[in-house]
Amino acid sequence: MKYVIGIDVGTSGTKTVLFDEKGKVIASATVEYPMSQPQNGWAEQDPADWWNASAKTAKTVIGKSGVDPCDIAGVGISGQMHGLVMLDENNEVLRPSIIWCDQRTGEECEDIERLIGGRDQLIRITANPALTGFTASKIMWVKKHEPEIYAKCRHILLPKDYIRFMLTGEYATEVSDASGMQLLDVPGRCWSDELLAALDIDKSLLGKVYESPEITGRVTEKASALTGLAVGTPVVGGAGDNAAAAVGMGVVSDGRAFTTIGTSGVVFAHTDGITVDPKGRVHTFCCAVPGAWHVMGVTQAAGLSLQWFRNNFCAPEVEEAAKQGVDPYKIMDAEAADSPIGANRLLYMPYLMGERTPHLDPKVRGGFVGLSGMHKRGDLIRAVMEGVSYSLKDCLGVLGSMGVELDDMRICGGGGKSPFWRQMLADVYGIPVTRIESDEGPALGVAILAMVGAGIYPSVREACDAIVRQKDVTPCDAERNARYGQFYKVYTSLYPHLKADFDALAEL
Repeated sequence: MKYVIGIDVGTSGTKTVLFDEKGKVIASATVEYPMSQPQNGWAEQDPADWWNASAKTAKTVIGKSGVDPCDIAGVGISGQMHGLVMLDENNEVLRPSIIWCDQRTGEECEDIERLIGGRDQLIRITANPALTGFTASKIMWVKKHEPEIYAKCRHILLPKDYIRFMLTGEYATEVSDASGMQLLDVPGRCWSDELLAALDIDKSLLGKVYESPEITGRVTEKASALTGLAVGTPVVGGAGDNAAAAVGMGVVSDGRAFTTIGTSGVVFAHTDGITVDPKGRVHTFCCAVPGAWHVMGVTQAAGLSLQWFRNNFCAPEVEEAAKQGVDPYKIMDAEAADSPIGANRLLYMPYLMGERTPHLDPKVRGGFVGLSGMHKRGDLIRAVMEGVSYSLKDCLGVLGSMGVELDDMRICGGGGKSPFWRQMLADVYGIPVTRIESDEGPALGVAILAMVGAGIYPSVREACDAIVRQKDVTPCDAERNARYGQFYKVYTSLYPHLKADFDALAEL
């Protein structure tokens, strides 16, 4: 029996899972770490936290399992996308990583579009408009505001690719994660010399680009001592977190899509042929299936919205959950279920970290609309969950307008574990929502990529057919769908009405 390891470098923590060749979980471990927000709208992390967590969890799962490290055929790495890691000539990290949800780079986005000759030109090359979340604008921000740091930079890596470097000593990336840097020719699946020249970014700073199942390097002696992996263990390209989750859920052919509610929220659809939204409301990236792409709408603060509410306003629920020995979200679900659809005419705008789909607005912020003296905490909890669901429906609507036809919606992420939220999504979307037997998502996805790289399976699709199995289906209720539709119509009117006010607030 052969085994593989999937490492998922998330925003709140790193999870490492050891699987057998059938996709069965043998052992798993998670280590959490903080995110810092030095200013309003900023978000940073220390890459050392990612590496320490990756090494510790790898060593833990190997130790717990009793598996001979020599029987581990490969390692796959997933991770939060877009984060900027800068190394000097000695491979030391130069500054904290500016991560995906950071919103400081509005001016730099304007600079990028101006330098390349306009938004249409940028979309032609990268399939996406300039966005504050992407890596290119972060590079330009450091170049402008921290020139002494930029002058020392010799290598630029993404979060998961920093882990690859620490495991193998190789400066490399793969097409799915590189697509979110906004430096890749997405149709051509290679770095864009035209864009790099326009932005005056030296191509030598960037790693070699691979397809996701390709072997990119092998575990070094130094990394072996820290992780417990055998020297020479292959490390494949892996994938950005959402592309990895797609593989882990079997979303590897046309007609299939998934929703994930993690820190951010995503509606992701596979497409064998490249399709681009000319308005730039959703992302088109290379996917982890060689020669294919995906389209993806993103809600910046999905699970983050509910986590924020829990941390600041749900001390009684947290206390009660501790007494019962259950997750606080279970208590919160029950309170939300006591509130009717529409949360007694209360709407929530989930824009805590600005928004991508469909607004592309770093200045917009969250808010409750319709709050009155009659509302209780359960109403607010439900409103948060509904607001996130409406935002995800926005994403689904844009995909539909692009001609992306879906007949299979799957779900993953922390929010997907809630039966209440799954039913809400099915009813808001108007289509059934399917759970997969494994809830390992990105970790399983990159483990499958490692299996392909190691030759255990001949292709990503054949591996998914053998490993990924459905668990259950949550059907849509037509009456509830109609009721949600009434509130969704009001929800979609809020942003246009308030945009000027958010712009004004940002200037104060």
